[in-house]
Amino acid sequence: MSLQILILALMVGAANWAFRYGPTRLSRGLGQGSGPLARFLSATGPAAIATLVVASVLPMATLSQGGPLAAGVVAVLALWLWRRSVVVATLGGSVAYALATLPGAPF
Repeated sequence: MSLQILILALMVGAANWAFRYGPTRLSRGLGQGSGPLARFLSATGPAAIATLVVASVLPMATLSQGGPLAAGVVAVLALWLWRRSVVVATLGGSVAYALATLPGAPF
């Protein structure tokens, strides 16, 4: 792994942490609302899923290598429809993607 990729990963990780931690400190018990902060927080789940899709598409040389991505997307959609939880859907999609990339996987 090159130093540039490591620095980029650290920068993205720090931004992700600030993106999730900052709003929890700003709300300070304001409750459920429909203001800009509530809309911002409700967008974090879909943003996480979109980030995972982009991270899985970038290393692909051709679209024929999209089996793991397809497995992850199907898992996200199925789990979202079943549980209506972005957390469960995101984690399940990540697990399905990882399992599909293992040696001997059908993809």
